[in-house]
Amino acid sequence: MHRILVIDDDATIRAFMRRFLEKEGFHVSEAEDGEAALRSLESGPADLVIVDIFMPRKDGFETIREIKGRKTPCKILAISGGGSIGRLDYLDLAKIFGANAVLAKPISRDALLTTVSTLAMA
Repeated sequence: MHRILVIDDDATIRAFMRRFLEKEGFHVSEAEDGEAALRSLESGPADLVIVDIFMPRKDGFETIREIKGRKTPCKILAISGGGSIGRLDYLDLAKIFGANAVLAKPISRDALLTTVSTLAMA
């Protein structure tokens, strides 16, 4: 069973992803921000991290950078409601920071399952 850590400051989004992915057979844990996520990863690894870009205390970019810096073998899926810095979209920037895949919110169940399954099998 693949272990997924969902990181989002919106409890509704975390609960949606958790219920949906657990029904699909994944083991899912949650964190409300990057700091909580990094503590969670210290106590147990994840095969996949789903991380929102905009969160308080430690945002998605910082979280991605720190996870990649730890040289953990987990994949990273970045999610965001959108936005950009100049010509660079935030999700494109997440790829530069090390995300393996990105999805724009709102996320459909099909897109979430397809992306998670692809990353889990990679």
